[in-house]
Amino acid sequence: MSHADPLASATVAPVATAAPVPRAQPGAFGRLLRSELRLVLGRRRNVVLLSGLGAVPLLLGLVVFLTRDSAMSGQGPGFIGRVTENGLFLVVASVFVCLPFLLPLTVGIASGDAIAGEASAGTLRYLLVTPVARARLLVVKAAGALTFVAAAVLAIAVVGLVAGAVLFGLRDVVLLSGDTVPLASGALRVAGIVAYVGLSMTGLVAVGLFFSTLTEVPVGAMAATVVVAIVSGVLDTLPALDAIRPGLLTHHWLDFAELLRIAPDWGVVAGGLGVQLAWVVVFGSLAWARFTTADVSS
Repeated sequence: MSHADPLASATVAPVATAAPVPRAQPGAFGRLLRSELRLVLGRRRNVVLLSGLGAVPLLLGLVVFLTRDSAMSGQGPGFIGRVTENGLFLVVASVFVCLPFLLPLTVGIASGDAIAGEASAGTLRYLLVTPVARARLLVVKAAGALTFVAAAVLAIAVVGLVAGAVLFGLRDVVLLSGDTVPLASGALRVAGIVAYVGLSMTGLVAVGLFFSTLTEVPVGAMAATVVVAIVSGVLDTLPALDAIRPGLLTHHWLDFAELLRIAPDWGVVAGGLGVQLAWVVVFGSLAWARFTTADVSS
């Protein structure tokens, strides 16, 4: 064999090239989002949760209706005494009753299961190789959790409105200051209350997403999220912590009452939403940092 032969063969030897990085197809984000929303809103557990939350205003309305002429009349948490005067207040009373525990529990289940549920089921790795960017998947999971929380608040509001109208009727609204506004204006204020309560859950959603990126055990992430809400509520009752109370997650949850005053203090409302935004930014960033750098093995 001549000396030219190996040189020739070396010249024609194929050169290895890096495989092209797969790129998401156009419309992939929309399809992934629609798939996530169908999963979140169609899951049997979530349907049961929404049904349970919807039953709260119905049961509350029936209890108030059946006891309004008894010795129990006027007892119970705030706003309930006004339900017999105007069925529109059944929406406010139901939201008030659900805020301390039921809504945080719902948020904990929805957000804590977002990433950890996929990891526990062994489907997270397959989602990431479809291909789906991790940041995009996190946004989709957050959108799914927020949609479920919005559905939960709306379930309380819609059932409360219908039950209140049937049991007590709807009429002009007497505000906390004693002033009376037309029914349309009162309904708009109640819609604002429902929107405020829904937005007040966004900080807890971000906390749940962060915990969901830390574990492959969904129950652990759910429990940790609910515990954060409970601990925040307990700390908010301690006078010694006045310096940090305005920044606590739950401190401004009941500020929706401002919308039932003749001249709401919009600074209070904006301050409450600003605190939620801060929690979203902090824990959303932590969730992104953790999820985009963590090793995914399941």
